[in-house]
Amino acid sequence: MLRMSSLVCAIALLAGPLVWAQQPDQPVFRSSVRTVPIYATVIDSGGRLVPDLEQADFTVMDNGRPADIALFSNESQPFTAVVMLDTSASMTANLKLLNRAAEQFLLRLLPVDKAQVGAFNDKIQLSGEFTNDRDALIGALNDLYFGNPTRLNDAIATSLDALQGIDGRRVILVFTDGEDTSSRIGFKTVQERARDEEVMVYSIGLESEYFNGMRVVRSRPSRDLRKIADETGGGYFELQKTADLAPTFTRVAQELRSQYLIGFAPTSLDGRVHKLDVKVNKPGMTVRARKSYLAAPDKPSH
Repeated sequence: MLRMSSLVCAIALLAGPLVWAQQPDQPVFRSSVRTVPIYATVIDSGGRLVPDLEQADFTVMDNGRPADIALFSNESQPFTAVVMLDTSASMTANLKLLNRAAEQFLLRLLPVDKAQVGAFNDKIQLSGEFTNDRDALIGALNDLYFGNPTRLNDAIATSLDALQGIDGRRVILVFTDGEDTSSRIGFKTVQERARDEEVMVYSIGLESEYFNGMRVVRSRPSRDLRKIADETGGGYFELQKTADLAPTFTRVAQELRSQYLIGFAPTSLDGRVHKLDVKVNKPGMTVRARKSYLAAPDKPSH
Protein backbone atom coordinates (compact mmCIF):
# COMPACT_ATOMS: atom_id res chain seq x y z
CA MET A 1 0.00 0.00 0.00
CA LEU A 2 1.30 3.44 -0.87
CA ARG A 3 1.74 5.88 1.99
CA MET A 4 1.48 9.65 1.73
CA SER A 5 4.97 10.43 0.43
CA SER A 6 4.82 7.87 -2.36
CA LEU A 7 1.13 8.50 -2.94
CA VAL A 8 1.81 12.07 -4.03
CA CYS A 9 4.15 10.79 -6.73
CA ALA A 10 1.68 8.08 -7.69
CA ILE A 11 -1.15 10.51 -8.27
CA ALA A 12 1.23 12.76 -10.15
CA LEU A 13 2.00 9.93 -12.55
CA LEU A 14 -1.70 9.36 -13.10
CA ALA A 15 -2.68 12.96 -13.61
CA GLY A 16 0.30 14.39 -15.50
CA PRO A 17 1.02 17.95 -14.33
CA LEU A 18 -0.35 18.19 -10.81
CA VAL A 19 -0.30 20.63 -7.94
CA TRP A 20 -0.98 18.59 -4.82
CA ALA A 21 -4.02 19.85 -2.87
CA GLN A 22 -4.16 22.83 -5.26
CA GLN A 23 -1.62 24.80 -3.21
CA PRO A 24 0.38 27.28 -5.34
CA ASP A 25 3.56 26.92 -3.28
CA GLN A 26 3.78 23.14 -3.76
CA PRO A 27 5.97 21.58 -6.47
CA VAL A 28 4.49 20.57 -9.81
CA PHE A 29 5.01 16.91 -10.69
CA ARG A 30 5.24 15.76 -14.31
CA SER A 31 5.56 12.40 -15.99
CA SER A 32 6.12 11.40 -19.59
CA VAL A 33 4.68 7.94 -18.87
CA ARG A 34 1.03 7.36 -19.83
CA THR A 35 -0.50 5.63 -16.82
CA VAL A 36 -4.15 4.56 -16.82
CA PRO A 37 -5.89 5.29 -13.50
CA ILE A 38 -8.67 3.00 -12.31
CA TYR A 39 -10.81 3.77 -9.28
CA ALA A 40 -12.46 0.56 -8.12
CA THR A 41 -15.34 0.03 -5.69
CA VAL A 42 -15.57 -3.39 -4.04
CA ILE A 43 -18.69 -4.63 -2.27
CA ASP A 44 -19.40 -7.94 -0.55
CA SER A 45 -22.42 -10.20 -0.97
CA GLY A 46 -24.33 -8.09 1.55
CA GLY A 47 -23.73 -4.85 -0.33
CA ARG A 48 -21.18 -3.57 2.18
CA LEU A 49 -18.10 -1.68 1.07
CA VAL A 50 -14.81 -3.59 1.35
CA PRO A 51 -12.02 -1.06 2.00
CA ASP A 52 -9.10 -3.21 3.20
CA LEU A 53 -7.91 -5.29 0.24
CA GLU A 54 -4.31 -5.36 -0.98
CA GLN A 55 -2.76 -5.11 -4.44
CA ALA A 56 -2.36 -8.89 -4.68
CA ASP A 57 -6.15 -9.26 -4.42
CA PHE A 58 -6.71 -7.50 -7.78
CA THR A 59 -6.30 -8.55 -11.40
CA VAL A 60 -6.55 -6.07 -14.28
CA MET A 61 -7.12 -7.27 -17.85
CA ASP A 62 -6.35 -4.91 -20.75
CA ASN A 63 -8.01 -6.18 -23.95
CA GLY A 64 -8.04 -9.65 -22.42
CA ARG A 65 -4.38 -9.64 -21.36
CA PRO A 66 -3.11 -9.28 -17.79
CA ALA A 67 -1.75 -5.81 -17.01
CA ASP A 68 1.04 -5.20 -14.52
CA ILE A 69 -0.25 -3.03 -11.69
CA ALA A 70 2.30 -0.25 -11.22
CA LEU A 71 0.47 1.86 -8.64
CA PHE A 72 -1.91 0.90 -5.87
CA SER A 73 -3.49 2.57 -2.87
CA ASN A 74 -6.44 1.84 -0.62
CA GLU A 75 -6.25 5.27 1.02
CA SER A 76 -8.87 7.94 0.39
CA GLN A 77 -8.12 10.09 -2.68
CA PRO A 78 -9.08 13.76 -3.18
CA PHE A 79 -11.60 14.53 -5.92
CA THR A 80 -13.26 17.39 -7.77
CA ALA A 81 -16.99 16.91 -8.37
CA VAL A 82 -19.92 18.44 -10.22
CA VAL A 83 -23.26 17.73 -8.55
CA MET A 84 -25.86 18.18 -11.32
CA LEU A 85 -29.55 18.04 -10.37
CA ASP A 86 -32.68 17.72 -12.48
CA THR A 87 -34.99 20.63 -11.59
CA SER A 88 -37.49 20.18 -14.41
CA ALA A 89 -41.26 20.46 -13.87
CA SER A 90 -41.70 16.86 -12.74
CA MET A 91 -39.42 17.54 -9.75
CA THR A 92 -41.17 20.71 -8.55
CA ALA A 93 -42.86 19.06 -5.57
CA ASN A 94 -39.64 17.32 -4.49
CA LEU A 95 -37.04 20.06 -4.93
CA LYS A 96 -36.62 20.74 -1.21
CA LEU A 97 -36.12 17.04 -0.51
CA LEU A 98 -33.62 16.83 -3.36
CA ASN A 99 -31.63 19.81 -2.07
CA ARG A 100 -31.53 18.35 1.45
CA ALA A 101 -30.32 15.06 -0.01
CA ALA A 102 -27.57 16.76 -2.03
CA GLU A 103 -26.48 18.49 1.19
CA GLN A 104 -25.63 15.08 2.62
CA PHE A 105 -23.07 14.58 -0.14
CA LEU A 106 -21.63 18.08 0.20
CA LEU A 107 -21.31 17.84 3.99
CA ARG A 108 -18.99 14.86 3.53
CA LEU A 109 -16.46 16.70 1.39
CA LEU A 110 -13.00 16.93 2.91
CA PRO A 111 -10.83 20.08 2.76
CA VAL A 112 -8.85 18.51 -0.12
CA ASP A 113 -12.03 18.00 -2.18
CA LYS A 114 -13.74 20.61 -4.34
CA ALA A 115 -17.14 20.80 -5.97
CA GLN A 116 -19.67 22.81 -7.91
CA VAL A 117 -23.43 22.39 -7.88
CA GLY A 118 -25.67 22.75 -10.92
CA ALA A 119 -29.16 22.26 -12.27
CA PHE A 120 -30.70 21.38 -15.61
CA ASN A 121 -34.13 21.80 -17.16
CA ASP A 122 -34.58 23.89 -20.32
CA LYS A 123 -31.37 25.65 -19.25
CA ILE A 124 -28.10 24.50 -17.67
CA GLN A 125 -26.87 26.24 -14.53
CA LEU A 126 -23.62 25.93 -12.55
CA SER A 127 -22.71 27.62 -9.28
CA GLY A 128 -19.65 29.22 -10.86
CA GLU A 129 -16.39 27.86 -9.45
CA PHE A 130 -14.99 24.84 -7.69
CA THR A 131 -14.63 25.30 -3.95
CA ASN A 132 -14.16 23.29 -0.76
CA ASP A 133 -16.45 25.70 1.13
CA ARG A 134 -19.30 23.39 2.07
CA ASP A 135 -21.48 26.22 3.41
CA ALA A 136 -21.16 28.13 0.13
CA LEU A 137 -22.04 25.01 -1.87
CA ILE A 138 -25.09 24.26 0.26
CA GLY A 139 -26.16 27.88 -0.07
CA ALA A 140 -25.80 27.66 -3.85
CA LEU A 141 -28.36 24.83 -3.91
CA ASN A 142 -31.03 27.35 -2.96
CA ASP A 143 -30.14 29.50 -5.99
CA LEU A 144 -30.87 26.75 -8.51
CA TYR A 145 -33.99 27.47 -10.55
CA PHE A 146 -36.51 25.08 -12.11
CA GLY A 147 -38.09 24.87 -15.54
CA ASN A 148 -39.07 22.49 -18.32
CA PRO A 149 -38.07 20.29 -20.22
CA THR A 150 -35.07 18.01 -19.37
CA ARG A 151 -31.64 18.46 -21.00
CA LEU A 152 -29.85 15.54 -19.37
CA ASN A 153 -27.16 14.97 -22.01
CA ASP A 154 -26.39 18.67 -22.27
CA ALA A 155 -26.04 18.82 -18.48
CA ILE A 156 -23.47 16.01 -18.47
CA ALA A 157 -21.59 17.71 -21.32
CA THR A 158 -21.55 21.02 -19.40
CA SER A 159 -20.21 19.17 -16.34
CA LEU A 160 -17.43 17.64 -18.45
CA ASP A 161 -16.59 21.10 -19.79
CA ALA A 162 -16.31 22.45 -16.24
CA LEU A 163 -13.93 19.63 -15.25
CA GLN A 164 -11.53 20.20 -18.15
CA GLY A 165 -8.11 21.33 -17.01
CA ILE A 166 -8.72 20.10 -13.45
CA ASP A 167 -5.91 17.90 -12.15
CA GLY A 168 -6.48 14.61 -10.41
CA ARG A 169 -9.64 12.62 -9.84
CA ARG A 170 -12.84 14.02 -11.37
CA VAL A 171 -16.43 12.98 -10.68
CA ILE A 172 -19.91 13.89 -11.92
CA LEU A 173 -22.90 13.07 -9.70
CA VAL A 174 -26.07 13.47 -11.78
CA PHE A 175 -29.66 13.08 -10.63
CA THR A 176 -32.83 12.89 -12.74
CA ASP A 177 -36.35 11.47 -12.56
CA GLY A 178 -36.93 11.28 -16.30
CA GLU A 179 -35.71 10.88 -19.84
CA ASP A 180 -33.78 13.44 -21.84
CA THR A 181 -36.32 15.45 -23.81
CA SER A 182 -34.49 18.28 -25.59
CA SER A 183 -30.68 18.02 -25.49
CA ARG A 184 -28.66 19.26 -28.45
CA ILE A 185 -25.99 16.64 -27.70
CA GLY A 186 -26.52 12.90 -28.09
CA PHE A 187 -25.94 10.39 -25.29
CA LYS A 188 -23.24 8.50 -27.19
CA THR A 189 -21.19 11.70 -27.44
CA VAL A 190 -21.23 12.40 -23.70
CA GLN A 191 -20.56 8.77 -22.81
CA GLU A 192 -17.52 8.67 -25.07
CA ARG A 193 -16.27 11.98 -23.69
CA ALA A 194 -16.58 10.76 -20.10
CA ARG A 195 -14.67 7.59 -21.02
CA ASP A 196 -11.92 9.35 -22.98
CA GLU A 197 -11.50 12.19 -20.47
CA GLU A 198 -11.41 9.69 -17.58
CA VAL A 199 -14.29 11.19 -15.59
CA MET A 200 -16.30 8.94 -13.27
CA VAL A 201 -20.08 9.41 -13.45
CA TYR A 202 -22.41 8.49 -10.61
CA SER A 203 -26.12 8.42 -11.51
CA ILE A 204 -29.21 8.54 -9.31
CA GLY A 205 -32.61 7.96 -10.90
CA LEU A 206 -35.99 8.44 -9.25
CA GLU A 207 -39.42 7.22 -10.27
CA SER A 208 -41.86 10.00 -9.45
CA GLU A 209 -45.48 10.99 -9.92
CA TYR A 210 -46.48 14.50 -10.93
CA PHE A 211 -49.36 16.40 -12.51
CA ASN A 212 -48.59 17.43 -16.09
CA GLY A 213 -51.48 19.87 -16.37
CA MET A 214 -53.97 17.25 -17.51
CA ARG A 215 -53.39 14.13 -15.43
CA VAL A 216 -51.07 12.47 -12.96
CA VAL A 217 -48.24 10.67 -14.73
CA ARG A 218 -45.35 8.56 -13.49
CA SER A 219 -41.86 9.31 -14.68
CA ARG A 220 -39.10 6.77 -15.24
CA PRO A 221 -35.43 7.73 -15.11
CA SER A 222 -33.41 7.43 -18.29
CA ARG A 223 -31.86 4.04 -19.08
CA ASP A 224 -28.75 5.94 -20.11
CA LEU A 225 -27.96 6.69 -16.45
CA ARG A 226 -26.94 3.08 -15.84
CA LYS A 227 -24.99 2.89 -19.09
CA ILE A 228 -22.75 5.87 -18.38
CA ALA A 229 -22.21 4.86 -14.74
CA ASP A 230 -21.23 1.31 -15.76
CA GLU A 231 -18.89 2.53 -18.48
CA THR A 232 -17.02 5.00 -16.26
CA GLY A 233 -16.89 2.96 -13.05
CA GLY A 234 -19.37 4.99 -11.04
CA GLY A 235 -22.52 3.63 -9.46
CA TYR A 236 -26.17 3.68 -10.54
CA PHE A 237 -28.99 3.88 -8.03
CA GLU A 238 -32.65 3.72 -9.06
CA LEU A 239 -35.08 4.87 -6.37
CA GLN A 240 -38.82 4.55 -5.99
CA LYS A 241 -39.19 6.65 -2.82
CA THR A 242 -38.03 10.19 -2.12
CA ALA A 243 -37.14 9.00 1.40
CA ASP A 244 -34.23 7.13 -0.18
CA LEU A 245 -32.68 10.27 -1.68
CA ALA A 246 -30.60 11.38 1.31
CA PRO A 247 -29.23 7.89 2.13
CA THR A 248 -28.25 7.44 -1.53
CA PHE A 249 -26.36 10.74 -1.78
CA THR A 250 -24.64 9.74 1.47
CA ARG A 251 -23.76 6.34 -0.01
CA VAL A 252 -22.08 7.98 -3.02
CA ALA A 253 -19.89 10.04 -0.68
CA GLN A 254 -18.99 6.91 1.28
CA GLU A 255 -18.07 5.04 -1.90
CA LEU A 256 -15.80 7.83 -3.12
CA ARG A 257 -14.00 7.66 0.23
CA SER A 258 -13.60 3.87 0.02
CA GLN A 259 -12.33 3.24 -3.52
CA TYR A 260 -9.05 1.70 -4.58
CA LEU A 261 -6.62 3.52 -6.85
CA ILE A 262 -5.02 1.16 -9.36
CA GLY A 263 -2.65 2.29 -12.09
CA PHE A 264 -0.95 0.52 -14.97
CA ALA A 265 1.14 1.55 -17.97
CA PRO A 266 -0.35 0.25 -21.25
CA THR A 267 1.96 -1.85 -23.42
CA SER A 268 0.36 -0.41 -26.55
CA LEU A 269 -0.73 3.18 -27.14
CA ASP A 270 -2.48 2.49 -30.43
CA GLY A 271 -5.07 5.26 -30.22
CA ARG A 272 -7.89 2.74 -29.90
CA VAL A 273 -10.45 2.03 -27.19
CA HIS A 274 -9.30 -0.87 -25.02
CA LYS A 275 -11.59 -3.01 -22.88
CA LEU A 276 -10.83 -3.22 -19.17
CA ASP A 277 -11.82 -5.92 -16.73
CA VAL A 278 -10.98 -5.59 -13.04
CA LYS A 279 -11.45 -8.59 -10.77
CA VAL A 280 -10.91 -9.38 -7.10
CA ASN A 281 -9.40 -12.76 -6.36
CA LYS A 282 -11.69 -13.42 -3.40
CA PRO A 283 -15.10 -15.13 -3.39
CA GLY A 284 -18.30 -13.17 -2.86
CA MET A 285 -16.84 -9.82 -3.93
CA THR A 286 -18.13 -7.58 -6.72
CA VAL A 287 -16.02 -4.88 -8.36
CA ARG A 288 -17.21 -1.73 -10.10
CA ALA A 289 -14.60 -0.03 -12.25
CA ARG A 290 -14.32 1.63 -15.65
CA LYS A 291 -14.97 -0.72 -18.56
CA SER A 292 -12.60 0.82 -21.11
CA TYR A 293 -10.08 3.54 -21.87
CA LEU A 294 -8.66 5.33 -24.87
CA ALA A 295 -5.09 4.06 -25.42
CA ALA A 296 -3.66 7.40 -26.51
CA PRO A 297 -0.36 8.96 -25.33
CA ASP A 298 -2.29 11.88 -23.87
CA LYS A 299 -5.89 12.21 -22.73
CA PRO A 300 -7.86 14.10 -25.37
CA SER A 301 -9.10 17.63 -24.80
CA HIS A 302 -12.15 19.20 -26.37
